[in-house]
Amino acid sequence: MTLLGQFSLWVALLIGSWCVVLSLSGRWRDRPDLERVITRSVYAVCAALLIATLSLWKGLISHDFNIEYVAAYTSSNLPTYYIVSALWAGQKGSLLFWAVVLSLFAAAAQLLTSRRHAALLPYVAGITSAVVVFFVIVMLFAANPFERLAFTPEDGRGLNPQLQNVGMVMHPPMLYLGYISITIPFAFAVGALLSRRLDTGWIVAIRKWTLVSWLFLSIGIVLGMWAYVELGWGGYWAWDPVENASFLPWLTMTAFLHSVMIQEKRGMLKRWNVALIVATFLLSIFGTFITRSGVIASVHSFTQSNVGYFFLAFLVLAGVYAFTLLWTRWPDLEPEGQLESMLSREAAFLFNNLALVGIAFSVLWGTLFPILSEAVRGNKITVGPPFFNRVNIPLGLFLLALTGIGPLIAWRKASVQNLRRQFVLPVSAGLVTAAVLFGTGMRDGYAMMAIALGAFVLGTVVQEFYRGMRARHRMHGESPVVAISRLIGRNRRRYGGYIVHVGILTMFVAFAGMAFKVDQEATLKPGETAEVRSPYGHTYKLTHMGVSQYKALNRFVSAASVQVERDGRSLGIMKSEKRQHVDSFGRPTFEPSTEVGIRSDLREDLYIVYAGSVDGTEEAVYRFTVNPLVWWVWFAGVILILGGLLTMWPGGGGVAETRRSQAGYEAVLVGAGAE
Repeated sequence: MTLLGQFSLWVALLIGSWCVVLSLSGRWRDRPDLERVITRSVYAVCAALLIATLSLWKGLISHDFNIEYVAAYTSSNLPTYYIVSALWAGQKGSLLFWAVVLSLFAAAAQLLTSRRHAALLPYVAGITSAVVVFFVIVMLFAANPFERLAFTPEDGRGLNPQLQNVGMVMHPPMLYLGYISITIPFAFAVGALLSRRLDTGWIVAIRKWTLVSWLFLSIGIVLGMWAYVELGWGGYWAWDPVENASFLPWLTMTAFLHSVMIQEKRGMLKRWNVALIVATFLLSIFGTFITRSGVIASVHSFTQSNVGYFFLAFLVLAGVYAFTLLWTRWPDLEPEGQLESMLSREAAFLFNNLALVGIAFSVLWGTLFPILSEAVRGNKITVGPPFFNRVNIPLGLFLLALTGIGPLIAWRKASVQNLRRQFVLPVSAGLVTAAVLFGTGMRDGYAMMAIALGAFVLGTVVQEFYRGMRARHRMHGESPVVAISRLIGRNRRRYGGYIVHVGILTMFVAFAGMAFKVDQEATLKPGETAEVRSPYGHTYKLTHMGVSQYKALNRFVSAASVQVERDGRSLGIMKSEKRQHVDSFGRPTFEPSTEVGIRSDLREDLYIVYAGSVDGTEEAVYRFTVNPLVWWVWFAGVILILGGLLTMWPGGGGVAETRRSQAGYEAVLVGAGAE
């Protein structure tokens, strides 16, 4: 199977290289037979990489420890579902996973793209094949997943304990899918530049692909917060370099999804939109470079290797090529309209983009600062969470405010009467919320602003849904439930976006809760009790019951038990564990890991970490943490993902019908709002 996998990689390299040369040379023009050859080459590369992937999976499942990758990331006693996920657990396997998924996306783009955009497809095939070829070259010459050992070990090392969690098993592939699918919009953008077809056609062609990529990245980032239950550090976002690397393309893609509406509506920001797509692709490659080069220390990154140099070279070459191409097409991207007023929806979207790009720049600067400081001064200076919080919290609050302001302002220029009519309810909701928070004793400025602005944005969304429902009721006599469902069904992009905004505002409010977290450490003998007071005024009484040891699956476990009472009412027993993973011979693998105990409700999480025992006795060292509003972080993620799915769901009426309906709604909305 390793010979088959190795042969498949060489086949993919040769056919992919042929596809790149043929498609980018332009010899296929007016040659339908050559166009078909290009398309079939994409399918052939996909088939070859699928065979290579199945070959590696066969080695993983059959425990062929003579394969270096299998020995490094699996063991005989590893549960089967973790063996399957071992494909993307290590550097070599994840490169193969990336290549095969990109080839699948490339084939899907050829198969599913409307014939209206057929002129772009050969270019798209060439660009996607070039990226696939790069990954295959890296595997063949620097990180071969089919490399064999000079001997066969008795057992493998096993999977990193941090990945032996359902959330962590799902997190990497979701993030990879987000990174990988960015290549398709990038390929269409480059194809549009090469062919000089720079109208809105290429934007229409990539709309669903961009949403797919944004959705996968969103899911991956939310699932990445699952480290909250695995690493025992008491939080869900630490501004870790690899976390930042996944956040950067999400920010620029979110900016694109907003600014592209200005191009569709007014013919503006054409250059900016192409630049955003190019930057998003380059940031996805940058994230891969950060993860695999080892130049920045991170709990998520792979060990240092020469693979990083390949990615750095590819990043530079791709950036130079794309931006040079953009520069040569600069005159062809003249805007068709101009910004007429700062009190317009265009201006709100523009400020939205500036805020998102500003956050992206600050995150990129903070992530790269250790590398730059080492290059300039000779010592690596790490930038911690205080820097990121100081810069990004104000920008984030500004962005949250714009989320509520944008939908309320008219295109081109808003009148004073329109502003007064649109802003009364949302502003009132925000001010009342701020007054209530202040009256209940909240004095944290950022937290109070986040919650008040959340109320303002929610007021905007509720008002938009209500007015849309009322407009349909006036036009068609529909009941509220039917009107809302049809309103969403025929305007999925708009109202799905509003649901995404609800997810974002919910996340902001949940993040604000962490300003009031409570941390307390205690060393307890069996029967001793510690008390922790929560931000809501509850008193937790935590009694240490003892430490038990046992073997489970592929690990030895030391579990500390705590009897929990809140305000005198028993909440049962919670456990936190120290786990030492072992191979099938009982030999330790990896450092001990921590499994935290969490009790969650709508208000707060009680978070218990067993840090270890004193001198091998049952006297245990604990860290007790009360984290407010954590449940709402996960709920916000669900809302955001549902809104994204609704936005990209197929159907919802034709474009012409949607525009006619929307024009009718807006005409009725003006009358409804004036009453």
